[in-house]
Amino acid sequence: MNYRHAFHAGNFADVVKHIVLVRMVTYLQDKQAPFRVIDTHAGAGLYDLTSSEAERGGEWLTGIARLMQARFSEEALPLVAPYLDIVRAFNPKAELKAYPGSPLIARALLRPQDRLTACEIEPTARKQLIDALRRDPQARVVDLDGWTALPAFVPPNERRGLVLIDPPFEAKDEFERLATGFSEAFAKWPTGAYLIWYPVKTRRATDELAQSVAAAAATSRPPGKCLRLEFSVAPQEASGGLVSTGLLMVNPPWTLASELKIILPELEKPLGHGGAARFRLETPKP
Repeated sequence: MNYRHAFHAGNFADVVKHIVLVRMVTYLQDKQAPFRVIDTHAGAGLYDLTSSEAERGGEWLTGIARLMQARFSEEALPLVAPYLDIVRAFNPKAELKAYPGSPLIARALLRPQDRLTACEIEPTARKQLIDALRRDPQARVVDLDGWTALPAFVPPNERRGLVLIDPPFEAKDEFERLATGFSEAFAKWPTGAYLIWYPVKTRRATDELAQSVAAAAATSRPPGKCLRLEFSVAPQEASGGLVSTGLLMVNPPWTLASELKIILPELEKPLGHGGAARFRLETPKP
């Protein structure tokens, strides 16, 4: 699977992933002590929705564009609003033309004492990310492969924080590398929070990944908690594009599962293709 993000920025998978990212980072703000966000495969940072790549895919039209127009209940709106406010901040004229990637979303949630480490090895994307962060003293862009950076940068000096692992899935062994990379990082930092994204293409690959991550999390004492979310906007077709996205959350906030049970049902209708989407939220077993 080739996942050049310029074609997919702002699609349903981004929406689901970034809502969860915002909820997890927001929870870290509850304590005054500083935290660090580590983004292992950061990308370009900001995506032009009027570009030829975005227009060719058009995936943002059934993703963030629909969500910006959706109506949420009084219970769900406070949970989704921080994410939508960040997107609006990059579109000040109220016309959706830009979409922030995960490093800019995380940066928007940092307090003065917090830091961001964003890893990107692709030269063009790295330069765009550096430009987007404008030599921000709280954010560091690192020219390092995410799989090398993952075990190297944990634990951070702050001892609190979140690691986002969001690889492009361009290599055939990406699921295996993801499982191995997480295990190595978790062994060094079992108290950190981790958010892992994966595309749902085959049930066997995704189940094996979830089992591996849950097994690694279970090795700490006390065992790390693990939550699995999969969100589908249409039935899977053998030759079709991505219609299901997955997230594994290790050491998630204790409030996250209950928050997602409020948020996710209200994403089904706006994000579904030709009908309501569906989701599964569970605790994976090793």
